[in-house]
Amino acid sequence: MSDQEQRLSDLEREMTLLSRHFVASRGPRIGQSLDRSAYVLLTRLEAGDPLTLKELAQTFHVDVSTINRQVSAMLKNGLVERIPDPAGGMARKFRPTPLGLERLEADRTISRAGTTRLIEVTGWSEQKTEQFVSLLIEFNQSIERMEGLTWSRGGSATESGEEGGECLA
Repeated sequence: MSDQEQRLSDLEREMTLLSRHFVASRGPRIGQSLDRSAYVLLTRLEAGDPLTLKELAQTFHVDVSTINRQVSAMLKNGLVERIPDPAGGMARKFRPTPLGLERLEADRTISRAGTTRLIEVTGWSEQKTEQFVSLLIEFNQSIERMEGLTWSRGGSATESGEEGGECLA
């Protein structure tokens, strides 16, 4: 195996472990009311303008039928609402309801507590943590540019000042 192949193999393994550690850090879903798909969709809808089912499907690289099922469940539970296209288009768009945003923030608080626990157990300094966050942002933004989609980061302190494009991811 070449050095580059070994680095990529190491990266793949470490990203898989990071994903596992992050999910495990949240602990049991006690107190959380959203399933994973609702959490991710609400996070995206909170970050920008209302989106159509097609735009959401493109954002998450899934079939429209998959997004339709997820959004339908969220509509039924009062987490999102269907609105006319503000630009006058024919397709309906979706945006989070106040209840959806309230439940998202409650679950996000639990998620942040898990992330805080991870950082605390590593003993990482603020500087090391900030470097890690900056690298993750840079990595994600590079992927977003490649896909032609961006994710609004709401002016986070570590945001690299990337110009916003069409915010679909």
